[in-house]
Amino acid sequence: MTEQKQKGKLAAVRIRGKVNVDTVVVDTMNMLKLYNKNYCVILKNTPSIEGMLKKAKDYITWGEVDDDTIKMLEEKRGEKDPKDEKKLKPFFRLNPPRGGFERKGIKNTFSFGGALGYRGEKINNLIRRML
Repeated sequence: MTEQKQKGKLAAVRIRGKVNVDTVVVDTMNMLKLYNKNYCVILKNTPSIEGMLKKAKDYITWGEVDDDTIKMLEEKRGEKDPKDEKKLKPFFRLNPPRGGFERKGIKNTFSFGGALGYRGEKINNLIRRML
């Protein structure tokens, strides 16, 4: 994986479903709040979060998200009062991406033309297609 920026936020999107997933990976994705397919979460870029993302790399994709994409996600969810964060759900429900996933589908990594794993700044493009 390429060198990631230590500052900023990461967006993680669950690509694959729940069937035949190892329990360690299931627990990791539950800790990340990625319960179902096409769920997206915004995470802080810390070493522990990065380790969890690497553990679940065969089922999710992630990368650095910009402020415009975060704002679009919050508008889609329809947040009424962003100050009252206890009432907000920690994840975003998204649609499947318009135009589909990358050319080799959801079983290959992004570096080989698929949809899984680390994708850097290109996560913003995927999330915008899923809104």
